[in-house]
Amino acid sequence: MKMNTKKAAAVAVAAVMACGLFAGCDLVFINESENMIQTVAEVNIKSSARFEKEFDDLNKELVDKVIGTVSVSKRDMIVSFLSTGYNNVNSGLSYEDVFNNISQGLAQRQLYVQYAKAYFMKYGWTDENGNQFFYNDLAKFNEYVKDEEGNELTGVKYDIAACGYFLTQEEKDKADFATRVMFNNSIDSLEDSHIEKKEDEKEYDTEVRTTPTGLNTTDSDFYDNDYRVYTGTGEQNSVRGSYEAKDDSTSTTRRRAYNDLLASLKSNDLIQKGEDTSDIETLNYFLLERKADYEDALIQKLGDVFTEQSEQKIDADYCNRQFASMLDTQRTKYAASSSDLEKAMESVSDTNFVLTATGDSPAESAYGFVINILLPFSAAQTDELNAIKQDYGDKKGNKFAARANLLKSLKATDRRGSWFRGATDYSFKATADMDAYGYSESGKTREWLFFEDSLKGEGTKYEPLKNYLGKYTYNGTWDEEARKYKPYQITVDEFIAEMEGYLTSDVALGAGKVQTLTQTAADYFDPAGGYYDGNGDVDYSKFVYYAGKVNFEGGFNANEMFKKGSEENLAFSVINELSFAYNTDTAGLNSYLGYAITANKTSFVSEFEYASQKAVLAGAGNYVVVPSDYGWHIIYCTFSFVDTGYGATGGHNTPFKFDYDKIEEEGTFSNLFYESIKANTASSESTNRRSKIISSYNDSYEIFKDRYSDLTSLDKNA
Repeated sequence: MKMNTKKAAAVAVAAVMACGLFAGCDLVFINESENMIQTVAEVNIKSSARFEKEFDDLNKELVDKVIGTVSVSKRDMIVSFLSTGYNNVNSGLSYEDVFNNISQGLAQRQLYVQYAKAYFMKYGWTDENGNQFFYNDLAKFNEYVKDEEGNELTGVKYDIAACGYFLTQEEKDKADFATRVMFNNSIDSLEDSHIEKKEDEKEYDTEVRTTPTGLNTTDSDFYDNDYRVYTGTGEQNSVRGSYEAKDDSTSTTRRRAYNDLLASLKSNDLIQKGEDTSDIETLNYFLLERKADYEDALIQKLGDVFTEQSEQKIDADYCNRQFASMLDTQRTKYAASSSDLEKAMESVSDTNFVLTATGDSPAESAYGFVINILLPFSAAQTDELNAIKQDYGDKKGNKFAARANLLKSLKATDRRGSWFRGATDYSFKATADMDAYGYSESGKTREWLFFEDSLKGEGTKYEPLKNYLGKYTYNGTWDEEARKYKPYQITVDEFIAEMEGYLTSDVALGAGKVQTLTQTAADYFDPAGGYYDGNGDVDYSKFVYYAGKVNFEGGFNANEMFKKGSEENLAFSVINELSFAYNTDTAGLNSYLGYAITANKTSFVSEFEYASQKAVLAGAGNYVVVPSDYGWHIIYCTFSFVDTGYGATGGHNTPFKFDYDKIEEEGTFSNLFYESIKANTASSESTNRRSKIISSYNDSYEIFKDRYSDLTSLDKNA
């Protein structure tokens, strides 16, 4: 079983750290200790009539030791309000509705935790390797809830152990990691006010270059047993594990931030008299947060069990029926309305599929996606082009000849400079063993790469970047000491050479994978007969400067478009990375497959429309270079429905094939389609099952609304 333990928010700590429990929240009432600790709800699932029927075969003594009455305090409600409820009030809900929802939600959470314990006592648990674990042994539980001296734990420590009894060591380690991360994040935010901002020490670029989606996203399965909360004192000053301190952080600024946190906790009665604040993990409040994370892990574990049980229904026959049904529905819908197809293409994603396009001929089926890399005219060139009224002798008022002359001198540059000098420096030096494209071991210039943490691969702290190869060195120089970068200026021919060189390099597809289709014509900038056809209409074919294609082995396979390491994904990743490096059409960055292209008239500029439709008609992997009044467009077709692949029937093109045997191959169409079915079917069934459990045991908790009436009446006092 795969556990994904996530902390939704640093709830209590983040709430109190700002400047007191009620700072900035318009809550006006006395924060008395007795007022805050009073019980507003009590939960005991054993009090439900249903419990005896469902779990009558359990050891009663064990049940009594594992499950008891749980109290929800008024402070619990306030903390939850500061985490999410305050935003709900700002959205228009009344204080009464918000606090009533909070009290019910907290009570139902504890109900579900208790149910999870009872469930695992009765049914046990089976891991992903088929190993069975049982939790119905009273003697083992009694030993588990003892301290090192053999004494039974008490208070919150007992609660943590009673929850941890049902968790694996890995699940507990992840919960501990989540708690420590939450406290470090809270102290981080407090430390900002203590770090002296040194003026004029560094200058940063004001330009913010878009970064790839998913950059520095922490892997949900990552945890670090050596990770500790950094307080700046004692042993914790040196033991940090993978914790990364803030820039300019010192032990002094950290101690001050930690003292701020302690002050906030004390002012809100969250630190008890006599507690040793030198070790944060011994604080009762830290233990309360650890308990919450253990409960989260247990809730997740039961949810995973229910999801896996639901997944058993999602077999090959079920998936094939889902695929066939979706395909049939889309064929009928898109045959009746091409606009519906176009709308669907605009929202295509890993969970939203377009399986087919219609058309009785290839030209009518030319639907697909392209990446547009725009190498722009300089500001001066744009001004010059705008100032020209029309070409000499051009009765239609176009400026094609003048534009062609400007295109000769257009120079593009690598635009990733702000990734060096922005608020975050993402750069790192390439080495010989990285096989980086353009790398020069002599250190000539091409030695800088970006996003090292997100390119380390599976099993590290950060999720690997998808559809981004990350081996294209900065095309320019970077003086690390002087903090100055200078991109090289390259012509469109040099860019094409860079693109095809990267595609055919050893780090990408390898030699022989690129084929030139249209060589640059000698008279391109001054063609015989101008830029018109025999009827005097603009002939956009004359604007094609260059065309080529990637020769995928066996032809383009749509089923492996997002499979890491496939030729289809390697080519896509190369073009995507080059787009981040050179493209000034920033609207195209971080799009799923690029711009959706149709076989019909579009709102794109005419040169781009012609070239993109030409590339899509030729099929995925084709690229076309054309100009417009904006500069050079390098247009790469990432996906095309013209490549019929599977299931081509009169007027329908279906590039996909669902193969149940490949549902575990991450990134394949079969894997993505299967995961979407799971998300829509198994996960929803698991959620419904949880709702039914809470509904069935709604007699096992009691809420005392009169004890927080001062909160629900805030609407009247506002």
